[in-house]
Amino acid sequence: MCCTSYRIHSIFVLRLFNDPVAMALLFASVNAFLDSRWCLGSILYSLAVSVKMNILLFAPALLIAYICALGTFKTLLHLSICALVQIILGSPFLLDNPLAYVKGAFNLGRIFEFKWTVNWRFLSQETFSHPYFHVLLLVLHVLTLFYCAPSWITYMKSYVKLKRVERDLKPQLRKKEKIDMCITSQLFIYPLFVANFIGIMFSRSLHYQFYIWYYHTLPYIAWCTDYKTVFKLTVLGVIELCWNTYPSTVYSSAALHICHIVLLHGILKNRSDSAKEK
Repeated sequence: MCCTSYRIHSIFVLRLFNDPVAMALLFASVNAFLDSRWCLGSILYSLAVSVKMNILLFAPALLIAYICALGTFKTLLHLSICALVQIILGSPFLLDNPLAYVKGAFNLGRIFEFKWTVNWRFLSQETFSHPYFHVLLLVLHVLTLFYCAPSWITYMKSYVKLKRVERDLKPQLRKKEKIDMCITSQLFIYPLFVANFIGIMFSRSLHYQFYIWYYHTLPYIAWCTDYKTVFKLTVLGVIELCWNTYPSTVYSSAALHICHIVLLHGILKNRSDSAKEK
């Protein structure tokens, strides 16, 4: 499924956007974190941010991972590593004109062009550009993150405990006896991918190249819900259709949001069911 999208092929091969580079570095950092190579993971993550700042959408879940796995002091240390990478990469610009560089890099108030939006075509251009609408999206984004945070903390704590068990048992096992840690890895991956999905869902605007931000995680997110397999495939198919509709229409934008809401509902429902079981 991850190799079948016409739009993704276009982003990688024809358009030469920097989004695939950022996501490749992000996935490399996730693999480093899963291998307990935290320093390398922090460097790769910061490099990904330097290419495209959408990588910060993973940051809330990654911060929880840092705190649960490393503690407060080491968390601050790794945040410093991330900051140091940014300072080194930006040093030519920081030394020349630091204010302009910082202002340009963190220009959160910039207005996206309405003609390129994939997700908000059903709104008027005035609503799309209105600051109150942007604030509303930010509030919904933050509230959803806070709602999910307790379950993410539980997952990360469980992940850390199981990794310790793996480390303790590994020396006692023979080479032929391997421990399958695939399920354990899901406890780490799930919060990261869901945090990114939530950020994309409440984005002020999505352009066509932004599809790569979550395309390769969508099957995983869909299979984290309790929906029937046929329904999951249908949702993924509709999402693909929405991203391949050019220019976007009222119907394609509305359908994309409906699919996002359906997936988010499935994720949150699983969270509620898990909480009830406890």
